[in-house]
Amino acid sequence: MRLKELLAYQDIVIQCHDNPDADAIGCGFALYTYFKNRDKNVRLVYSGKNEIQKSNLVLMVEKLHIPIAHVTEIDRPQLLVTVDCQYGQSNVTKLEGDTLAVIDHHQVSGSLPELNEVRSNLGSCSTLVRELLQREGIDVNDNIEVATALYYGHMTDTCNFTEISHPMDKDMRDDVKFDHILINLFRNSNLSLEELRIAGEALMGYKYDEKNRFALVEAKPCDPNILGIISDLTLEVDKVDCCLVYSVLSFGIKYSVRNCVIEVNAGELAEFIADGVGGGGGHMGKAGGFIQKECIKEGTSPESFIKKRMEKYFADVEIIYASAYECEPECFKEYRKKHLPIGYVRGTDLVSSGTEVLIRTLEGDLEVLIEDDVYIMIGIKGEVYPCKKEKFARSYQPVEDPYIFDGEYEPSIKENKMGQKISLIPFAKSCIANGEVSILAKKLENRAKVFTTWDREKYMRGNKGDYLACRKDDLQDVYIIEKDIFAKTYEAII
Repeated sequence: MRLKELLAYQDIVIQCHDNPDADAIGCGFALYTYFKNRDKNVRLVYSGKNEIQKSNLVLMVEKLHIPIAHVTEIDRPQLLVTVDCQYGQSNVTKLEGDTLAVIDHHQVSGSLPELNEVRSNLGSCSTLVRELLQREGIDVNDNIEVATALYYGHMTDTCNFTEISHPMDKDMRDDVKFDHILINLFRNSNLSLEELRIAGEALMGYKYDEKNRFALVEAKPCDPNILGIISDLTLEVDKVDCCLVYSVLSFGIKYSVRNCVIEVNAGELAEFIADGVGGGGGHMGKAGGFIQKECIKEGTSPESFIKKRMEKYFADVEIIYASAYECEPECFKEYRKKHLPIGYVRGTDLVSSGTEVLIRTLEGDLEVLIEDDVYIMIGIKGEVYPCKKEKFARSYQPVEDPYIFDGEYEPSIKENKMGQKISLIPFAKSCIANGEVSILAKKLENRAKVFTTWDREKYMRGNKGDYLACRKDDLQDVYIIEKDIFAKTYEAII
């Protein structure tokens, strides 16, 4: 998506999530300025139960002259743009607009409108907004207030730049010209004295689970952003791999999750805890959520409820490292793919050899180095996965029939360096399974996390009822197949 596409609308509302942090505010301000300078009727808003209270954010809004307003409702605009969040998420009050757009850097949590730019491989939404502005020929350094807002958003969302790896995030850190005096002021106003007391009391009352190496901390009612500060500090403890900090409010429970090991995804954990009782999500390392008060059974304490769900998250899961996995054939059944047409794309038809790309699969994002022997497969539901040329030759037969995509979500990859989104469909050709290669598979009785030989830093997630599979000719090629896809694409070998 290009920002210039949004200039077709005159009446525009930019919406941050309900507890806007510096990243959301900075991005919203930059977009507001972009539209305002092009004579658009534009408003920058947020909703929810709490107005901005955190000292550094109050100063940020004041000193950078950011026209952000807290609202409970709005006049329906021609265009509603959610920034640093996705429309329909639990932390985004549902405001109405004729047309929707999404600009975000979190994992996709649901369906997206046609107008969207989501890059979950970036450390902050500020990096994404700067890049979108650059594509329109705008240098944020030409406006010191916008530059400072984006820089501060990037700094806070990446824990003072300790959580960046993408080149665009590094360029954002190194190239933006900001107001040093104001950044120091914001940095030194992160906590009020009252918030310092709340944080100190909370940390003194921590609970620790030695078996699963997680900490549970309760804080008194406070600005939700304080929960993140407490959880960041808790995670620095040497025996803590994961932590959850929560606060019981009049209308429910807000919580913040932090994680530092590859076997746990903070966003997944936040979602798991809120399943059926609220909403949660976020990044690999940091996330948050909300539990509705009325959903907790009477007589159950918030601490007991959260602790049990965290214990269940760690207990009901099998962690598999494909490179070291020892398949026991007697526990598996043999299957082969049905002769159904699927799509394939040669990786080098999309990008040059040696390019790193992000492949968005149904089970999670997968980073792959495109080389001459890498193919990208498109399954029957639009699922996307890599395949080496040698395995492709053994498993599939190209056919002359044109490839027709019939899925709900058009598959694409993103080139990692510049974040360019590339649709696979224009390059896709058809093939069918030749039936010569079979797989071994078994239905999962519990959740599973599989670190494939393709990506040893992020796992494929499998739920109860999905299938754990490996190629019969390569027992280290272990992966997850979603149950509905498995039923449609595989048949047992009798």
